[in-house]
Amino acid sequence: MPKKGYRDPNASPRSKRQRKYNLSKEQTERRSSRNKARRKKTCPKGKDVHHKDGNPRNNKRSNLKCSSVKSNRSKNKKK
Repeated sequence: MPKKGYRDPNASPRSKRQRKYNLSKEQTERRSSRNKARRKKTCPKGKDVHHKDGNPRNNKRSNLKCSSVKSNRSKNKKK
């Protein structure tokens, strides 16, 4: 098993693009916003934090609720 932080020099182009995307400022902000919401609202296993108004940056307790992963992801699909 490779050491932690090891990057395979023969990695596929897709994984290189994914790594670049995950390090982008926009994606980092989205990820931090999701993590803030998860810290404010703890949901049971198999549930996800849902933003009632659809704005992932609005992490007020009144805007958060627990919903199943499937229903949450179907509601949040981009058009």
